[in-house]
Amino acid sequence: MDRPLLNRRLAEFGTTIFAEMSALAVRTGSLNLGQGFPDADGPEEVREAAVRALRDGRGNQYPPGPGIPELRAAVAAHQERFYGHLGLSYDPDTEVLVTAGATEAIAASLLALLEPGDEVIALEPYYDSYAACIAMAGGRRVPVTLRPHPESGSYRLDLDELRDAITDKTRLILLNTPHNPTGTVLTPEELSAVARLAVERDLLVVTDEVYEHLVFEGEHLPLASFPGMRERTVTISSAGKTFSFTGWKVGWITAPAELVAAVRSAKQFLTYVSAGPFQYAVAEALALPDSYFTGLRDDLRTKRDVLAAGLTDAGFQVFRPTGTYFITTDIRPLGETDGFAFCRALPERAGVVAIPNAVFYDHKDEGAPFVRFAFCKSIEVLQEAAGRLKALASG
Repeated sequence: MDRPLLNRRLAEFGTTIFAEMSALAVRTGSLNLGQGFPDADGPEEVREAAVRALRDGRGNQYPPGPGIPELRAAVAAHQERFYGHLGLSYDPDTEVLVTAGATEAIAASLLALLEPGDEVIALEPYYDSYAACIAMAGGRRVPVTLRPHPESGSYRLDLDELRDAITDKTRLILLNTPHNPTGTVLTPEELSAVARLAVERDLLVVTDEVYEHLVFEGEHLPLASFPGMRERTVTISSAGKTFSFTGWKVGWITAPAELVAAVRSAKQFLTYVSAGPFQYAVAEALALPDSYFTGLRDDLRTKRDVLAAGLTDAGFQVFRPTGTYFITTDIRPLGETDGFAFCRALPERAGVVAIPNAVFYDHKDEGAPFVRFAFCKSIEVLQEAAGRLKALASG
C-alpha cells in the first residue's frame, strides 16, 4: 500500500510525549510529575452518586444528546452561582452542551466553527490537542507567544503581537486561562484587550477554562463576562480538573443558543453521547458547598509551594504559577538547554518525570529550556520528589 495510513496533517503529532514519559516513569519506577492527573480520587459523595446512578439504572443507555437535564441545569446554576455577579447566566435547555471532557468540547467547537483555511490564533505554549483539532478542522494555527518575565516570575501576553497576528483570514481566537502549561492567569487588562480585539474584528472566541477553580491569587474572570463577548464566546469547562475525576471525561460548553447548536452538530458525530451515569454524579458535584471549591484551591496552593520550594532548592529557575496545577521551570541554571534531553534523562538521574515545554510550541526554540512539573499529587509524593531532585543541585 503506497498511500499513507494517517493524514499527513495529523501525522506530525504522532504518539504524544505524555505517553512516552508515563511509560518511562513505569519502567524506571520514577515519580510521575509529568502528566496532569491527580493521584487521589475526588469526593466520596460524588463517587457514591455515580454508583447510585448505576444501581438505579440511570444513564446505562444513551443519555440525551445535549446531556441529561439535571447536569445542564447544574452547569447553568454553577455559572450563575460563581459568575452571576459579572452578569453571566445561561439557559440550560439551549445554551449548555455536555461533552466527553474538554478535549471533545475543543474538537467539536473547532470542527463546527471553522472552514478550511480559516486562521486560529492560539496562545503559545498551548495544550497539545489544540494543534491537532485545528488541523482536523482544516484551519491554520497562528501562535502568539506568552513569554517569561524572570523579574516577575511569570509569563505575559504581548498585546501588540496579538493585534498584529489578526488578519482578514482570522476566524477565531482559542484562549486558555488559567493557562496550561505556564500557570499564567490572564489579567483583567489582558482579557479586556482580547475582548476589544474580538469585537472590533468580529471574531469568535473559544475559551478553555477548565482550571477555573484553581486560581491562587485574585479571581477567575470568564472572558464571556466582558462587554460584547457573551454572544461570540464558547466557554469550555469540565469535571476532571475541578473534582479530580479525569477518567470520567465529563465536560461542557456554555454559549449562545446558535453557537451551541453549531457545536452540537459536530459533537453528535464524534462520541454521540457519553458518560451517562457519571453525568448524574457531576450534577451533584457542581452543587457542593463553597467550602469544597475553596478547600481544593487552598490544598493545591500548599502543594504548589512545596514543589516550588523543592525545585528552587534543586537549582531550577521557577515561574510561580497563579493558576492550574503545573509549574514551569527554566533548566539553564542547571547548565542544561535541551528540555527533551533533560526530561528523558531525569528519571535515571533523579527518579522524577517531567514534560519538556517545547512540545507545546510551534517555535520550538522558544520553549527549549523550559520544563513542566505537575503538583496535583499528595504532599508526601511532592516532598519525596523535592528530595530526589536535590541530586541535581549537587551535580
